[in-house]
Order: sequence, then structure tokens, then C-alpha cells
Amino acid sequence: MASVTDATTPRQLRLIIETDDFDQAIRFYRDVLGMPEQAAYATTGDDRVAILHAGTATIELATREHARAVDAVEGMPPGTGPALRLALEVTSTADAVAAAEAGGAEVLAPPTRTPFRSVNARVAGPDGWQVTFFQELETLDERRAREGFTVDGDRDR
Repeated sequence: MASVTDATTPRQLRLIIETDDFDQAIRFYRDVLGMPEQAAYATTGDDRVAILHAGTATIELATREHARAVDAVEGMPPGTGPALRLALEVTSTADAVAAAEAGGAEVLAPPTRTPFRSVNARVAGPDGWQVTFFQELETLDERRAREGFTVDGDRDR
């Protein structure tokens, strides 16, 4: 494995969502989901971009089998989850879903307590992007202490 240096260590993750309705998208992500605008740029015509702050970013790598298991846990019909979706940690999944629904999002799966000890729900945002809200019910240390939760290098294959 190649070594990572300070010069190559990512400092920010930016997910770019192309949209045909910029005004609807900015209203949903900034105003409904509460992601504050850090910067916005425009030139002429419809050349617009807004950079929104979404808290700490992580990348979750999952096998298709695991993604389908999460779909089932969240109450989604088999095969309806996209290969890429947003997952946002919130203090209250129920409140986040209510705000998203009031803002025009379609609720795909209501708040559900998962075997991972979180409360998850899924909504459809503009342009077909699915957003999972998750509320953690235990700390990472508590989760790591339970059977079946370990880092990949330590697990039995």
C-alpha cells in the first residue's frame, strides 16, 4: 500500500450534485436540510454553483450485498437504492424527516430503529438523489465493543 503524506491527505470531501433546477436544489439542501452556504459563484446565464457546509465528511464503502441489507433495514423495496446516496447524521431523524417532508421531499422510508443501533429514514430530494438521515443511539466505542462490529483488518473472513 502506498504511504499517505500530509501533502496527499484529503482535507475536504466535496460531492458535486448536478441539477437541472438550481433554485429547487439550493432551497432543499440549504434551506430545508440546513446546510449553510459557504460560497457561491456565478458567471452568466445559468452558470451557478453554491458550496454548502455539511459537517464532517466520511466515505462509506459498502459491498452491494451490504447496501441491499441496509435497504432492507431502512424499509426500502429490494433494488431501489442507487449506487450513491447521501447519508446525513442528525440529532433527531424524526425531526429531519418532518422538515424534509415539509420542504417538499418524498418520504421513501420512515424513521426505523436499525440493528446498528441507529434510527434511519430515507427521503427523495431534487433530481432523484436519495438522502438517508441517521441518528446514532450509541458511541463508536460502544458499537466497537459489541459482537460483529470491528474494523475490516480485524474481522474473520
